[in-house]
Amino acid sequence: MERGDPEQFDRLGTLGVEEEFFLVDDNGRPTAGIDDLVYGSDPPEILESRLDHELFRCIIETQTPLIETPDSARERLLGVRRALVEHAAAHGYGVAAAGLHPVARWRELEHTQKPRYRSQLDRLRYPQQRNTTAGLHVHVGVDDPDKAVWVANELRWHTSLLLALTANSPYWNGFDTGLASARAKIFEALPNTGLPTAFDSYEAFERFETTMLESDSIRDRGELWYDVRPHSGHGTVEVRAPDAQADPERVLAVVEYVHALVCDLCARYEDGEPGSEYRRELLDENKWRALRAGHDALLFGRDFAETYPLAELVEHETDRLGVTGLWTLLDRESGANRQRRLRRERDVDALCQDLLLGE
Repeated sequence: MERGDPEQFDRLGTLGVEEEFFLVDDNGRPTAGIDDLVYGSDPPEILESRLDHELFRCIIETQTPLIETPDSARERLLGVRRALVEHAAAHGYGVAAAGLHPVARWRELEHTQKPRYRSQLDRLRYPQQRNTTAGLHVHVGVDDPDKAVWVANELRWHTSLLLALTANSPYWNGFDTGLASARAKIFEALPNTGLPTAFDSYEAFERFETTMLESDSIRDRGELWYDVRPHSGHGTVEVRAPDAQADPERVLAVVEYVHALVCDLCARYEDGEPGSEYRRELLDENKWRALRAGHDALLFGRDFAETYPLAELVEHETDRLGVTGLWTLLDRESGANRQRRLRRERDVDALCQDLLLGE
């Protein structure tokens, strides 16, 4: 059984970015390609040991090398994306990004044969069989396990703001769901997803993780798929709420904000600030508002007394943390709105082409 190690929490402020993408054919439709890209050839050097696939043979994941400082995040992220696009093109594939591919029909797509995923299909059944989701995950290093748990507890409010700003999956199985992020709702059908309850300490989190493993509720600690979690394998806090994004500027805006948040919360923990006592039901309501309405959401503030438009929350967060990237997410047309507009004004082919990563 794979479990974490509290000694991994030994560095503060490092970064890692994981992105999930769709492999597509010449028409921009998802197609099985992992046999060629993952198993059948050697990837570019920057992707060695950092290129894998997900449940479906059309979905691939990349990880950046360790990013020592935020200043190098752009170079690392763009380097990984460039290498992936070139590697895929050399084998006749394109690469697309969205929380759900708008024309993907899960019954027509092939599952991988990897033992880990075959086990999940056997155990989790229908919710995993249809899981064509693609997300963006950001890791930030934390130098103490109890601190990491406290930070993850506090970040639960922020995940809904991030989801509202990055909502990029209105279509499911080819039809408009009416949601801004259908990915978030599809993924929540799996166990151990969504917003977790708070943990009092790393010991409490480790006790929970051990119980889940020893009861065969999960096969490895990676099956704790919460929107935010202390990652006891990497020594990080991992934020998993955003939809996948084709535009790297949107990804970099998320990375900037998450890094600033974690570092700020670490300082607050060191100053002895008490943790927030969020009710999970209210956190869930905020997430529902975010995935339903995206940029048009009215979200509860951190005191859960009033709701606010995203512009007010973004202004507060950018002023408080000294970051600017959140305005990139809010001022530009949202991913969900853009997808709907392209399909309405042009056609589904134009929509599929718009999701492609450029070189």
